[in-house]
Amino acid sequence: MSAAVHTADERLAPVSLVRRLLGRPELGAVVGAAAVFVFFSFAADSFLRASSLSTILYSASTIGIMAVPVALLMIGGEFDLSAGVMVTTSALFTSMFSYQMTANVWVGVGVSLLATLAIGFFNGFMLTRTKLPSFIITLGTFLMLTGLNLGFTKLISGSVSTKSIGDMEGFPSAKALFASQWNVGGVTLKVTILWWLVLVAVATWILLRTRAGNWIFAVGGGADAARAVGVPVVKTRIGLYMGVALCAWISGQHILFSFDVVQSGEGVGNEFLYIIAAVIGGCLMTGGYGSAIGSAVGAFIFGMTSNGIVYAQWNPDWFKFFLGAMLLLATLLNAWVRKRAEAK
Repeated sequence: MSAAVHTADERLAPVSLVRRLLGRPELGAVVGAAAVFVFFSFAADSFLRASSLSTILYSASTIGIMAVPVALLMIGGEFDLSAGVMVTTSALFTSMFSYQMTANVWVGVGVSLLATLAIGFFNGFMLTRTKLPSFIITLGTFLMLTGLNLGFTKLISGSVSTKSIGDMEGFPSAKALFASQWNVGGVTLKVTILWWLVLVAVATWILLRTRAGNWIFAVGGGADAARAVGVPVVKTRIGLYMGVALCAWISGQHILFSFDVVQSGEGVGNEFLYIIAAVIGGCLMTGGYGSAIGSAVGAFIFGMTSNGIVYAQWNPDWFKFFLGAMLLLATLLNAWVRKRAEAK
């Protein structure tokens, strides 16, 4: 009689903390964020002041609000080059509809939400119907929105900026939701920080705790394979683009209710900042890998760098150089971390 041999299933074996950390896509970004924080702590005397940290958090939140849905879209294997101007478009919709219709600004806010979501739906629908690369689809949307923002604003307002709506009904309550601030211990905190944290938490929950999150990773890993196992690829892609549009609407309302007027040329080029934050945070350009938390860390690195250069009294003309260098280093570090995780 032979003795029974019991072999443990390695899938049920306990996983060490180091191995779990190596498997996290945002690990490289966290290491990079710590390095940037320590560097500017020594390079700029005012960097660690409470007022400076609140400014850094605000800068990070304005990028981070959009970096979250862009990260999810990149995990799904797609891009959106219209995200930057879409923010401005949403603000213009609210401002001009409210002013021209002499309605409560909340009516303009609602119309803007529907219009912005329609733009996101258009991007996703065109992508799935035409099978063209997302780069081409969203580049076309970017150009159309850029022309629409400028041409329509000049046609309606007679200038490149909208009319003031600060005295309209509903403005104070809308400002409280989208552009309020609090003083905590002598430090001013903007509501965008709260919006940012909530979006990161919701996106993380979607990715890690819902079927939709599994669908996003599956579509980014391979659309054909995902479709073969029953993943609704079309609905997932359209939903991701509408998620970008929703956050663009939030950002646009913040801009409008912070400054009362909107310049029609704003937002051009910001889409690259959102993508950079997502890539620094661990998202792969090829899709199927990344996290919402990583995008938040990437946005925080952006906030520290953009303000740290000013606090260190360096020439701000060098900012783009440092941003590009961080992008390359983060991409290399993320690739190394992923290889280590796969090897483990």
